[in-house]
Amino acid sequence: MFWEGTPGLLHSDFPVLVHALELVSAGIDVLAIFVMLIGTIRFLIGFLRAETKGTEPERARIINGERIQLGRYILAGLMVFIVSDIIHTALSLDLGDLIFLGMLVVIRFGISYLLGQEVRAIKEDPEL
Repeated sequence: MFWEGTPGLLHSDFPVLVHALELVSAGIDVLAIFVMLIGTIRFLIGFLRAETKGTEPERARIINGERIQLGRYILAGLMVFIVSDIIHTALSLDLGDLIFLGMLVVIRFGISYLLGQEVRAIKEDPEL
């Protein structure tokens, strides 16, 4: 198709480098997932801790604090995923991959923006 680049250029001239960078990209994906899993585990621990508190305002304050922290972990994981996507796109030299990367960045930016708005709202009133 007209949007396909020349994916063979790097692959034929530097196959070892391309393979190494693909492994690095996969490692970055795993790292991003790991970051979000850590955030999820921390959130669940905080949530369970909050449920043992006696008063509703105290539970809400703790849970909202944990939501803020989870949001930060999600945002960090999304940023790390973007790095992996950029590496993959640079290696493929394919316009279709570039368009896909652009769509991913827009979607992740939207998620990041909305998550950031929620975090700011919680910070303004942690007992909501």
